[in-house]
Amino acid sequence: MADLFDSSPSKDAPAAPRPLADRLRPSALSHVIGQEEVLGPDGPLGAMLAAGALSSLILWGPPGVGKTTIARLLAKATDLHFVQISAIFTGVPELRKVFEAAKLRRANGQGTLLFVDEIHRFNKAQQDGFLPYMEDGTILLVGATTENPSFELNAAVLSRSQVITLKRLSLRDLERLAQRAERELGRALPLKGEAREALLEMADGDGRALLNLIEQVMAWTVQGHLDRDALSKRLMRRAAKYDKAGDEHYNLISALHKSVRGSDPDAALYWFARMLEGGEDPRFLARRMTRMAVEDIGLADPQAQAVCLDAWNTYERLGSPEGELALAQAVVYLALAPKSNAVYSAYKAARVLAQKTGSAMPPAHILNAPTRLMKEQGYGAGYQYDHDAEDGFSGQNYFPEGVKRPVLYVPAERGFERELKKRVEYFARLRSKRQDGGAA
Repeated sequence: MADLFDSSPSKDAPAAPRPLADRLRPSALSHVIGQEEVLGPDGPLGAMLAAGALSSLILWGPPGVGKTTIARLLAKATDLHFVQISAIFTGVPELRKVFEAAKLRRANGQGTLLFVDEIHRFNKAQQDGFLPYMEDGTILLVGATTENPSFELNAAVLSRSQVITLKRLSLRDLERLAQRAERELGRALPLKGEAREALLEMADGDGRALLNLIEQVMAWTVQGHLDRDALSKRLMRRAAKYDKAGDEHYNLISALHKSVRGSDPDAALYWFARMLEGGEDPRFLARRMTRMAVEDIGLADPQAQAVCLDAWNTYERLGSPEGELALAQAVVYLALAPKSNAVYSAYKAARVLAQKTGSAMPPAHILNAPTRLMKEQGYGAGYQYDHDAEDGFSGQNYFPEGVKRPVLYVPAERGFERELKKRVEYFARLRSKRQDGGAA
């Protein structure tokens, strides 16, 4: 009997079962499913390999799309020694050992492809530690990340690497992977057509997740073929990929905002629902929807802001899930409301003008004069009380002296701003006549 702590396995011991995902790991880059745009002859990696000039890389993509597999196969295709570490479990002492071993290999004529999984989890100092070894060729770095490299990786690392974006697998890609699994297992999935499609949808673009689901299904003892309902009872739907503090959070709120701005209620409802399904706080959505009302609708429909605030208040009273319907109604209202960013644009222009002329005093005639000295200084002199003027409008200048009167607010020809545009033009004509000394 082998010692409990003996590291060498017994010759008679049966081989441990290998997960299906490991058994199906491609042995060549041409066997990788779903990343043809990157690996094909005209893709960035295909072109690098054809030219024999592989550079350091950052593989950016969701889980289960082949980042680790591609890194392994790149090392194989270039005869580099493959070393894999995870930023989660690797500290500075381990990194030093990796770099020293790579130096020895390089001295003996072999390069090292260092694959760093979850590279975004290294802090700035740890990321900086790679730089000298990347620059002198000791290592060829291939980092894998599910987070946006622009936000998570140092500029110095990015400047020495090429970012390769890997996409989630399509349903067609997942079907090809399912067929490959069936060939490996020697039998077909015991699923009807609609159930097979549901299984692919449950994987949500993640090849590894699909293979794990297939292993579960193949382990069942079933008579005949299962339909969609039977499959759903046996398998829990995979949770949607959503990180309330990561890229998906910002990607989806951007999609919702642009769908509202684009007057597409169906798309807006879809992205609204996607965020709720991912566990987003409805209060965050209520706040962002109110922002949409004032930024993209504005005075074209002044009621839009009130609709959002009422929906927000309704949610606070009802809670989830009932209160979410009030927010959904507000989403549809916003999508179908007339759009105008005229006030938003005017506000930004006013801020720029205020920054440029921030020291200019208001004209003396609109300043209060509570003391005799201020009156002697001319404060309030010549002010015309608009309610005493004809039409309730004096037409005086309210901008600082020396600041040319700008046109900041330009109403759109949509919604209620059509009426506001008439008012703007009316007062502009009247102001011109009053300031020229003419009659209205």
